Amino acid sequence: MQRVTAWLNEKNPGLDSPIGVEEDLIEARLIDSMDFLEFIDLLEEISGDSIDLQEVTIDDFRTLARVRERFLGSAVLADAPAG
Repeated sequence: MQRVTAWLNEKNPGLDSPIGVEEDLIEARLIDSMDFLEFIDLLEEISGDSIDLQEVTIDDFRTLARVRERFLGSAVLADAPAG
């Protein structure tokens, strides 16, 4: 998730607080229509899987929690430090 939050922070340099996992990324205008395809490319790169736009809805991209659940579950676990 670090790469996702870093990307969001890069696109929104005026943020003054961390992005909450349940914050609505679309309503908060953290992802706009101009950046949406770039965001999908990032998720595909991190997950190693293609995202079929006919099989997803806008709600799949609405929060960091949903993005993690829908697209990054195994990628996030692979990036987690061993404990």
